[in-house]
Amino acid sequence: MKIDTILFDLDNTLFDFNKAERIALTKALLQMGADPTESVLHRFSQINLAQWKLLEQGKLNRNQVKIRRFQLLFDELNLNCDAKETAKVYESLLGMGHYFMEGAEQVLRTLSPQYHLYLVTNGTASVQRSRMKSAKLERYLKDSFISEEIGFDKPSKEYFSHCFQHIPGFQKQSTIIVGDSLTSDIQGGKNAGIRTVWFNPSHASNPSDIIPDYEIAYLKDLPELVQSI
Repeated sequence: MKIDTILFDLDNTLFDFNKAERIALTKALLQMGADPTESVLHRFSQINLAQWKLLEQGKLNRNQVKIRRFQLLFDELNLNCDAKETAKVYESLLGMGHYFMEGAEQVLRTLSPQYHLYLVTNGTASVQRSRMKSAKLERYLKDSFISEEIGFDKPSKEYFSHCFQHIPGFQKQSTIIVGDSLTSDIQGGKNAGIRTVWFNPSHASNPSDIIPDYEIAYLKDLPELVQSI
């Protein structure tokens, strides 16, 4: 059965989250009186990713992730900064503006007249909604599913069950998910019984046992791939 429905992850698939994170974090740390050196920014990124992984595993809830990532950073740096306030400032800044990944807007423009496009993201609702509005993503999407609003996170079956129930005429055989995260997007797709496309622009190796059905390094290659499936 030909593909007619495409689920897109948002961060580091359609939007350049690394760039957005760096800009928002730099401004937030400066407001808190901390020095946003290159090593500090890099360390936060590592800590942040680790906390979201724990969320995926059900070991932390969303509010814990938001504050814990800053508390761990400040503890490591021996900084007397308010983690809760920093998280609030950071999220506010993160929701301002958007930065498309290379080729992302063009691929949405190309695919949206031919396929039903949906967004599936574990991001914070207020941040994601603000960035999506800034980018005018509604022009291309049928709907968007944000885990904080749903009450379940990728890669859980419950998250995808909710999405599927809200997609008119949904059929697993004609649906594919595109995302950069093996543990969230690809594992989630496998849990849900749909085909998966791993977006891997850095040509990273895959040390896990999570095997995507397809892999691309450039979003511009997606239309041809989907057509061939």
